[in-house]
Amino acid sequence: MTTTRIPVTGATPEANYHVLVGNGLLGHLGEVLGQRVKKVLVIHPQALEANGQVVVEQLQADGYQVYQAVIPDAEEGKRLEVAGFCWQALGQADFTRSDAIVSVGGGAVTDLAGFVAATWLRGIRVVHVPTTFLGMVDAAVGGKTGINTAEGKNLVGAFHPPAAVLCDLDALSTLPVNELLTGMAETVKCGFIADPVILDLIEQHPQEAKDPGSAVLRELVERSVRVKAEVVSADLKESGRREFLNYGHTLGHAIENNERYQWRHGAAVAIGMIFAAELGRTAGTLSEDVVERHHRILNLLGLPTEYRYDQWPKLLEVMKRDKKTRGGLLRFVVLDDVARPRIMEVPDPSVLFAVYQELVH
Repeated sequence: MTTTRIPVTGATPEANYHVLVGNGLLGHLGEVLGQRVKKVLVIHPQALEANGQVVVEQLQADGYQVYQAVIPDAEEGKRLEVAGFCWQALGQADFTRSDAIVSVGGGAVTDLAGFVAATWLRGIRVVHVPTTFLGMVDAAVGGKTGINTAEGKNLVGAFHPPAAVLCDLDALSTLPVNELLTGMAETVKCGFIADPVILDLIEQHPQEAKDPGSAVLRELVERSVRVKAEVVSADLKESGRREFLNYGHTLGHAIENNERYQWRHGAAVAIGMIFAAELGRTAGTLSEDVVERHHRILNLLGLPTEYRYDQWPKLLEVMKRDKKTRGGLLRFVVLDDVARPRIMEVPDPSVLFAVYQELVH
């Protein structure tokens, strides 16, 4: 099949880039890195040693001087100590502003590698090669980078658009099924905030939606990327519409923190979307039908919709530190209908606790 190129517009013409979706895309690495780049640091987790090596060999064949930084898996890789390890590798290899980083892995690797690229010499090129569904439809697109601290997720970061994103669908065939499905929570989010066709596809073709080789899954990837690309192009630094991409994330991030990041991001966001839908229903702006559609679609994908009753005080404390909080007011993305998101400020935590009762077990 042909390669799909989805444009993302940056703050300046130099910040414009493309997300490529297709099969066998590594041959495009030289093209997107450009002729000025001499040295490339490939950052990948320990679990993806084989994938990282394939990228290294491709870059060497293209004539680049290649270095590797092997980092811990998943959220363990998004720590200041890991960023320091990568900075050390760049310094010891004398990387200049005309050199580049290539990330290989899921969303955590993308966030860490993007942050390292943003901070080395105040910004060098980075190309993302996401290997997970979540990485393709969410983390690799948009230029948000970040690392975690003990106080919360992604509290330290920078906006740093990549030079390109290569979503090679071949990588999805090696993913465990549960990894594919948890990543799909972000696709469901895109459906509810912007593109109802995504929801129709999952409801009408639930089995094909879970098949890495299907045309349905490819369309879900492309539609999700287009939603994010359109929003990001209009609002690079999260001052307006981009906040809508956080649908389900306020409670979702709190659950991840509460679970010490042992939960998959998509599983936490799935519960967060149920919470946001119930919040909209309680406010009288979202119909029962749309709330039930949340449950139906997430159940089709085997994603969780409930959480533990006794955890609310901890979750509330984490949400108060959320980046979206303004002047002590908790802010949530809610829906008035499918594809009609808005921001709701909630001054009274007791309202949130009442809503939380709808999703506890």
